[in-house]
Amino acid sequence: MDIAEPLLAAHKARFAAVDALLPPAAPPAEGLRLDAATADGTQVTGVLQRHRLGPGDAATLWSAADTWQLFPYLGDTGTEGADLLLRALKGQLESEATGADSACVVVWPSRDAEAIRAFLDHGLVPLGALGVRTAPPAAPDPSAAVRRAGPADFAVALELATATFDYTGLVAAPRRANTADLLAPALREALDAEEPLVWLAGDDGEVRAMAHCAWVEATPGGAAAELLPPGRWGYVNNVVTAPGERGGGVGRALMARVHRELHAGGATGTYLYYNPTNPLASVFWHRQGYRPLWTTWEVRPAAALR
Repeated sequence: MDIAEPLLAAHKARFAAVDALLPPAAPPAEGLRLDAATADGTQVTGVLQRHRLGPGDAATLWSAADTWQLFPYLGDTGTEGADLLLRALKGQLESEATGADSACVVVWPSRDAEAIRAFLDHGLVPLGALGVRTAPPAAPDPSAAVRRAGPADFAVALELATATFDYTGLVAAPRRANTADLLAPALREALDAEEPLVWLAGDDGEVRAMAHCAWVEATPGGAAAELLPPGRWGYVNNVVTAPGERGGGVGRALMARVHRELHAGGATGTYLYYNPTNPLASVFWHRQGYRPLWTTWEVRPAAALR
């Protein structure tokens, strides 16, 4: 996709200025081009992609089945440029068939307050955030009973993993009826690994919390490098404390161990996705040293875009 060089340069400069931890802005996306101009004649461009998922796709755990994702290139036009591109998106959707299980999505640097104003005005809400942590790990609690999980823990791990979505289904993306089936393959594969990156916390034979993690390499040209600084990152995929155990410190003790082991394995830092609308996660992860780098702004269904 060809984007005018002055606009692309301004786009890259905006990302660099808004947050020093952002990687360099990715090359222009491919898709349907949407153009607009500000009151002073400055051109802004959006690229629109449509993604369809089937009922067996694991991504439906957090995504609508039919998604229109906008990639804005607004340079230094701020709120006005973002507003114009969302208006163009609204106009495009009027010629498309949108269903109930659909969404409009924009993934944008979390610290760009000018763009946030436009997102809110058009009915988008912050349903997801990529949070990063680069601080040294805290010393683990020696009294905490935390261990690596293995294949024999599959049933209890799946029960805990599914419980995450029982709660987030109330405060973020709706819970899917086949959540356990969608979670099972990746969890079983992680537990069967030679060195599983899954930890369980509890005592007296009772599991109270779980952390399911993975390694992600952010290398030039790779998908992860569009979101993260270069390096080897520990991905904190799913962390859950059993209902009734929350607030007692077991999650904090679990993550102290997990952070220490990931950093010992060579992690540049750790990252995760959480729901800003989740009143538990949004507090817990900030206390653990994470801060938002990218926010996913979303409106469901897609026709609800204002």
